[in-house]
Amino acid sequence: MKKIIFFCIVFILITSSYVFCQDKNEDFKLKEITVTESKIEQLPQEQTHKIDIVDKREIETINLPNRNLSELIKYLPGNFVNPLSRNDANWGSYGGLGPKYNSWLLDGLPIDSFVDPMSLDFIYLDRIEVHRGPASVLYPNYMTMDFAGNETPLAGITNLITKDKIEKPYTNISLGYGTWNTINARVYHEGNAGPLNFFLGANYEQSDYTNYGTKPSWLNMIDDPEYKKIKGYFKTTYFFTPETKLSLFVHHTKHDGDAGRPHRGYDHQYDVVNLNFSTPLFKDFIFSAKAGYRYYHRSWEEDKYDPPKSYDLSLREEDGVKQNIFPFDLSINYKHFGKSVLTAGIDSQFSTYKTYAKVGGNKSINNDVNAKSFGIYAQEKLVLDKWVLRAGLRYAYTKHDYDKLGGVKPEVSSKSWDQLLWSAGVRYNLADNFGIFANAGSSYLVPSAKSVGGTIKESDRGVSGKNGQLPNPNLKPEKGYSFDLGADLWALSNLYFSLRGFYHITKDTIVENKISDTPSQTQSVNAGKAYTKGAEFEVQHFISDNFKWFSNLTLTDTEVKDSLDKNQDGSEISFVPDFIVNAGFTANLPYGFTISPYFQYVGKYYDSTDKTKRKDFGDYSTVNLNIKKELFRTDKYYSNIILEINNLFDKKYEMPWQFQDPGFNAMLKWELNF
Repeated sequence: MKKIIFFCIVFILITSSYVFCQDKNEDFKLKEITVTESKIEQLPQEQTHKIDIVDKREIETINLPNRNLSELIKYLPGNFVNPLSRNDANWGSYGGLGPKYNSWLLDGLPIDSFVDPMSLDFIYLDRIEVHRGPASVLYPNYMTMDFAGNETPLAGITNLITKDKIEKPYTNISLGYGTWNTINARVYHEGNAGPLNFFLGANYEQSDYTNYGTKPSWLNMIDDPEYKKIKGYFKTTYFFTPETKLSLFVHHTKHDGDAGRPHRGYDHQYDVVNLNFSTPLFKDFIFSAKAGYRYYHRSWEEDKYDPPKSYDLSLREEDGVKQNIFPFDLSINYKHFGKSVLTAGIDSQFSTYKTYAKVGGNKSINNDVNAKSFGIYAQEKLVLDKWVLRAGLRYAYTKHDYDKLGGVKPEVSSKSWDQLLWSAGVRYNLADNFGIFANAGSSYLVPSAKSVGGTIKESDRGVSGKNGQLPNPNLKPEKGYSFDLGADLWALSNLYFSLRGFYHITKDTIVENKISDTPSQTQSVNAGKAYTKGAEFEVQHFISDNFKWFSNLTLTDTEVKDSLDKNQDGSEISFVPDFIVNAGFTANLPYGFTISPYFQYVGKYYDSTDKTKRKDFGDYSTVNLNIKKELFRTDKYYSNIILEINNLFDKKYEMPWQFQDPGFNAMLKWELNF
């Protein structure tokens, strides 16, 4: 810890001698337009929620050691980002709640917060909007059935905004080589032809990688877990007029490799398609229509290796999961009373979910589910001088049709749920640079098919080599309520402070409990009531064009109350650290150098609400460092070399399910831009 503090102080002192003598008269007051809270562009002073923006310049300074876009929001207040490896999802938390309580969007349409951040690419992002605070009625639950199941915006929303209007042609070619024989190559181009704007590109990465399991671990790697990942993508946007546009976005990822043994291979394919149209209808009315398609196919091998009981490396079975999800949204915005906005619309989703196993060439279906949802929503936001008043309602309906659960046809072939949800907020701008805000909202989550039907059978409980999720057909839907209160202040034109407190209540909380380490088995259970209270403190200082720094602290206290289960009563919510500290800066130095170190300290958290089986994690710190050097620049071309250093002090900290961060790693990239 002392070394880390010393490192940060030394770098600040070195860079300060250069940057403080530069021009400090720039106006750094943020006037960034966001679209997430009302589905149209608005200023921060016109919003009741706290919304963070990670713009494309900042995106370039943040390393992605696990190739996961969730790492781009890792250093924001309230977020605990915790990808288990380059081949696994983010099992973290948002605003003191587990990973399924923050909805992810791509240009306003829902995506999977577990899978899609592993698949999508950062290079075509214009910005990320992170909507902190109680549930918004404008966005539905996402009907994914994999990982932790359905996802809800109770604790917030993460909206990935892709590039739309391309001002001038730009091409990026990059090559990289890093630790574990990691090779990365990218070709990307964006441009326009009159009203037609577009980008397209491809990315390839391969690596020998390294053992990311603890010793001992159910992963039991005997060789390097090699992988290959190929991405291809494009987007076209046609502007019929400056206000009327039609866009099509397509992204495909193929990710294959192995988990360190001959018959532990995997082959995953992910597709994302968005079709968006928006236009003014008449004066002050804006119509928007969005449609999408998401395809997730994960397949993997299981062998008979289970030391010391068995050292047989032969193939036992092939398992897989397939999902198709079709989201739709129609909305209208009506601008009135100056800056006030009425937003109303309908949305729906249709999804299929199927899990299977192949043994000896025979394929059996474990779960086969069709699902659909429908929502109708309306939100009024009044901007009255210094006051902003917001209130909204959503009617949500969900239905599941079960053909198979846990390998058999269930007695109940379908279930449906409906709920009236609400959200409200207020902001008072005491001055142009100082405002206070408060928000409240409700949510609900139905049990996903994976939680109900599992990925293995109940008869597999405790059976050696049977790794996965056990079924729980008795799960009940959960309800949630969220509240926050905060303030933000520009103390100077370039010095920003914010403070936010939050409180969440969830009833019949569905949590993922660890059943055993070996075999690695989990099960979704209802955990009674869960309570979260916390606070976020943040400071950002834009000293000049050449230097900016930030620091934030999140404190969280959680408690589960379940009078029917003494093992869970009084425990903490899984994956929620009791505190997180972040700090970092970006400095433009002489001779074309830019340096961006990021520091994080994570407090204690648990992997289960069961006090008899849970394990504590956390209490570690990491430093990542991004160094860029401009090699040359002409009128048409410029070239950079980039060094990405992750886990600088080689902290091999343990994570849930016997995963472990592999420690220090680095990548050196060369890029040509024109």
